[in-house]
Amino acid sequence: MFKEIALSLSLTLVAAGTVLAANYIEPQQLKEMIDQKKPVLLVDIQPAADFEKHHLPGSMETNAFPAKTDEEKTRLDKTLPIINASDAPVVVLCPRGMSGAKNSYAYLISKGIPESRLQILEDGIAEWPYKELLVTGR
Repeated sequence: MFKEIALSLSLTLVAAGTVLAANYIEPQQLKEMIDQKKPVLLVDIQPAADFEKHHLPGSMETNAFPAKTDEEKTRLDKTLPIINASDAPVVVLCPRGMSGAKNSYAYLISKGIPESRLQILEDGIAEWPYKELLVTGR
């Protein structure tokens, strides 16, 4: 019985470590990809009002933030056919690049998106230094 509990705990810690060790992309790296027109899929989880104020062109609006509840997480499902039809890297865009982004990252992994394709924008849209690239509206 003890071995089963220890194994279960170990597996839980490994799974949690995967989410905590999310891949991040620095704003400069993402800007270079955009400037060079490299394929990249932008999954924006900002709340609707924030998305309307500012987002990167081509972002897929999901309004999944903070992606804690099942209802919030399933808002990401509309991105899955687009992600699965491509081999481009996927960048999760969050207000601050923290727990909401990590929750979304983990959810996309649970839906079969390889972690090697996923990244989170470091510090999120709030700290995006290239404001001239942001657009408003939908």
